[in-house]
Amino acid sequence: MSREATLRRILDGGIVAVVRSESGEQLAKVVRALAEGGVSAAEITFTVPDAIEVIRRVRRELGESVVLGAGTVLDPETARTALLAGAEYIVAPTLNLDVIRLCRRYDKIVMPGAFTPTEVLAAWEAGADVVKVFPADVGGPGYLKALRGPLPQVRLMPTGGVDLDTAEAFLKAGACCLGVGGALVEPKAVAAGDFDRIRHLAAQYAALVTKFRKGAVAG
Repeated sequence: MSREATLRRILDGGIVAVVRSESGEQLAKVVRALAEGGVSAAEITFTVPDAIEVIRRVRRELGESVVLGAGTVLDPETARTALLAGAEYIVAPTLNLDVIRLCRRYDKIVMPGAFTPTEVLAAWEAGADVVKVFPADVGGPGYLKALRGPLPQVRLMPTGGVDLDTAEAFLKAGACCLGVGGALVEPKAVAAGDFDRIRHLAAQYAALVTKFRKGAVAG
């Protein structure tokens, strides 16, 4: 899939599932359940044991039915390993310019983390496709809206504290998409192998995004 097509699928879907677990055993099934529920973009974080092998397994089993990324990437070496394993985009909690350069070199999507206006603009001007505003719950939707004021050209993805109660407010504040972790990929559901629960939650988030965008167009 081309870089442009990958970005379009992420933005069109509106949700990036942040997949964390103490075990990588069932994560391919988790990602499949997310996609079946309507959330096709998922990042496997490097806090997951054997994250590289999990990325390889998900890519092998699910192919292009999902938009697979790697998260919690802290350095360019990890980013390169993830891309070679099959990740189509890189997400980071912090701003590392070398990670951005590495992704641009490989023509892959990169979403570095930033919080202050200075960090957000530095990430964007360095070549970020989307800037992950983290931790978003510190400032909430009001802070995201404030960032959008002087920086309307920057695509912002709030992550941290995004759930079914706050998602619409973040979208109204100008988020291009939402990073959703435990409120979507519930640790208890993952541990229990409750894929129906994960599928149900994914459908709720997908429906929320669709409803918001239809309302925004109508308005």
